[in-house]
Amino acid sequence: MKKKINGLMCSYWKPTPKKWRKLGDSMLAVASVLAIGGLWQFDNLKDIFTPLEIKIMIVSSISLGVIGKFLTNFFKEDEKVES
Repeated sequence: MKKKINGLMCSYWKPTPKKWRKLGDSMLAVASVLAIGGLWQFDNLKDIFTPLEIKIMIVSSISLGVIGKFLTNFFKEDEKVES
């Protein structure tokens, strides 16, 4: 188990593949836009949701975006095996 965790931490610091970087950046951007839209339309959304529900949705959106961006750092380029 400890060996697996050390392997994950080693791969965290290696360069992230371009497609995973794009995915992580996209997740963070979408989460930010949703959170900003929720804040901007807070008064209009109060007719549908309670203020607590709106705040939970905004915080969840930001959290999921940041966590998604962070998790994409664990992907690394495949190492070519010489035979």
